This record gives sequence, C-alpha cells and structure tokens, in this order.
Amino acid sequence: MILITGSAGKTGRSVLQALAGRDVPVRALVRRNEQIPLVKHLGAQDVISGDMRSQQVILEAVQGIEAIYHIPPNISPDEVSIGQNVIRAAQSAGVKHLVFHSVLKPQIEAMPHHWNKMLVEELLIASQLPYTILQPSAYMQNILANWDQILEEGIYPVPYPADTRLSLVDLRDIAEVAAIVLSEAEHKFAIYELVGTPSLSQTEVADILEQVLERKVRVTSIPIDQWAKQARDAGLAEYQVETLVKMFTYYEEFGFDGNSNVLSWLLGRAPGSLQDFILRSKEDKQLMNRISVN
Repeated sequence: MILITGSAGKTGRSVLQALAGRDVPVRALVRRNEQIPLVKHLGAQDVISGDMRSQQVILEAVQGIEAIYHIPPNISPDEVSIGQNVIRAAQSAGVKHLVFHSVLKPQIEAMPHHWNKMLVEELLIASQLPYTILQPSAYMQNILANWDQILEEGIYPVPYPADTRLSLVDLRDIAEVAAIVLSEAEHKFAIYELVGTPSLSQTEVADILEQVLERKVRVTSIPIDQWAKQARDAGLAEYQVETLVKMFTYYEEFGFDGNSNVLSWLLGRAPGSLQDFILRSKEDKQLMNRISVN
C-alpha cells in the first residue's frame, strides 16, 4: 500500500486518481475529517485524518506502508520539520521508497518555500532511504484561479509584468509520473525535473487563451502591493503572503524557465501542451454548465 500525504489538495487528488487508475492500493492522509469522503470517492482504500506536524499522526499513517508520496502543505513555515517527521517515520517503519514532491529549482534562496524544499531534499538524501525527488515547474492549473474572469471578462490577471516568462506543466502529467516512479524500481535515487512547456511570457499565455477560447483575452499586471492586500483580505496567512510576494518578485526579475526533456522521457511522449490544457478546461466548464442547467 502507498501512503499519500496531503492527499486532499489538488496535487494529492491527481496522484491518488493516477494510482487508483492502476489499481494500486492507497492510504490517504488528510487534514480534516470532512475530506475523507472526497478521497474515498477518488479511490483511497484507507484514510487517516490528522495534522502532518504531529509525529504520532505520521507514525500511525506509515504503519504497513510500502512507499510514501509526500506532498508537504502548501507554503508552510513548518515544511522542514514536517519533512523530518515523515523521514523518521519512514525509517522506523521500514518503508521501501519515499517520493518527495519538491519544486523546480529548490536551490533558489530568494524563494523561501523553494529553499525549504531543498533542505528537505538534503535530509532525504542523507536518510539512506530509497528516494525519488520530483521537481515540477509552475502548474498550468494555476490559471484556473481566475478562470471565470478570463471567460466572462477576457482578463487574465497576474501579479508580475506581462513580459515575465514562466515554464508550465500540466498536473495530470505530474500525477502520471508519480504513478510511474512508484511502480518501477529503477527510479529510486533519482531527481527529476518536470517541465511541460518552454518559457512563455504572460502575453503569450493570453494569446493562447484567446486562440483556444475564441474570444479576446488581455493580460493585466496587478501591482504587487494590491495583490498582497487582496490576498490578506481573502484570509491568506501573513507567511504565505510574504512568501508569494518574494516568489513573484523573483519571477519579475529572473523568470522561471526549464527544460521538458526529462518529463518527455518519463512519459514516453510529449508533455501536455498549454493549448490542450485550456481546451480540456473549456470543455469541463461547458459540461458543468450543462449539468447545472439540467
């Protein structure tokens, strides 16, 4: 059985579905009891509810587990200590494989959540556990945070200049790779960069949105102070706001690009394109609209 930590988030749900599609038994670790029905519906055979910061919760979760797919909480100040908890529990339980969901270019200290993942990677490498580290670039799915505004107003808002260049990846491809590395022993002691597209300016992203959606779309750059205020007003914690501001500032100055060769090799095909992702999201939205009407 494979344990997925953080299994109720968008990454965890995707990995859970990919493993369930291969008939791999999965134990899901979720934060809250109300998330249990969701992960069971997606294919989890067993579910444990609790806080990853608790060593006791992690020790319970790893019992009888052969492999772990560890997804840390999103932008958490406790990410390194949580990583230590998971590694120690895996060691004590004799887990045979620990896959860590990291990030592309974790060595960038100017982005604290990247740097924290690098520290966890270092702990994992020193642990003598068989490991695989996956380093995905920014998700295409992040565009969906403003999907209604894009569809209804033709505005694609971003908290950095329109000429900022980023490489993207489809979360569905990441989930497929997760299932592959958990199923095949030859991926142990490997570190893989997972990048789906060449670097794209936000203007180019808006052009692709316009082409696929068949409506005018323009990119709008939101001043970082305005974005931070909106995030705080929406209830985002101060650590997360400050960390994301540092990330957006880094993006503005340096961009965030990568190479898709490794992902192509792992998948045995070209990674999903941004055009394909937008088309799929458009069709999903149309389907939901039809269901709501009926």
